[in-house]
Amino acid sequence: MSFPINRMRRLRANDTIRRMVRETHLTTADFIYPLFVTFGENKRNPINSMPGTYQLSVDNLLPEIEEIHSLGIPAVLLFGIPEHKDGMASSSYDEHGVVQEATRAIKSAYPDLLVVTDVCLCEYMDHGHCGIIESDGTVNNDASLELLAREALSHVQAGADIVAPSDMMDGRVGYIRKVLDTEGYAHIPIMSYAAKYASAFYGPFREAAESAPQFGNRKTYQMDPANVLEALREVELDIQEGADIVMVKPALAYLDVLKAVKDKFAYPTAAYNVSGEYAMVKAAGAQGWIDEEAVMLEILTAIKRAGADIIITYAAKDMARIIGR
Repeated sequence: MSFPINRMRRLRANDTIRRMVRETHLTTADFIYPLFVTFGENKRNPINSMPGTYQLSVDNLLPEIEEIHSLGIPAVLLFGIPEHKDGMASSSYDEHGVVQEATRAIKSAYPDLLVVTDVCLCEYMDHGHCGIIESDGTVNNDASLELLAREALSHVQAGADIVAPSDMMDGRVGYIRKVLDTEGYAHIPIMSYAAKYASAFYGPFREAAESAPQFGNRKTYQMDPANVLEALREVELDIQEGADIVMVKPALAYLDVLKAVKDKFAYPTAAYNVSGEYAMVKAAGAQGWIDEEAVMLEILTAIKRAGADIIITYAAKDMARIIGR
């Protein structure tokens, strides 16, 4: 049947009927809110390129957590900014490191809030790369796995609910899984940054996490933005190694990858609405060029529509308020 018997506009006539037939529903339960935890005390340092976000010392973290919890956001993702950096990322697996102390503080005050910890070495290395650097400037993949596993284990011992390796070293999911299982943490899920691209959208994050590489770039371990079949191979390997959730990062420019991952594997899938995506919307909104709320809501809905079960976003608090109206 065709027009005039079928009129598609009938179900668009008013907001009530549009909501009743809506196919994709964004909820606060979809979100993970990223937080940057720094060393020292009484710190709340604004991140200029990401309005509304801060580097927080552990003593200033709980008021932020209280707000997140009150908005119904179910989880946070912690990134650490240590006082000490070296060539072995020793602060990353220090039992009194910033992420470890932040995890204990959060779980003590809000035990039902899910704490996810980013497992990577770049913030803790004096050179800013995600693995051990050899004399010729290359990243030693296999030697880096032990450090990543030590970091993940220290996070879990501090109370982390999920560990999320983001380094893109080959074999790290299986290595971390084996260490966690051996140490009695077989019940802890791994959320793998499975398809993480060498993206220009990470710029503001590197300011926030103070993690920019001091030389070269990360293209030898993060993925080429032109490739999607490679992403499917990466995801498949991480699932085989024991990942419980797989992630596509970034999200907005990679919706095709996100859909391909979900369609092929039907596996719990996260997407990271990264700093550059967030910053562009904030900047354009501040200039009055776009309706910031409407654009961000549209972007996050598109990410969910493409297949994301979980969305990591700096807009989680703003969106929770909008959804809750």
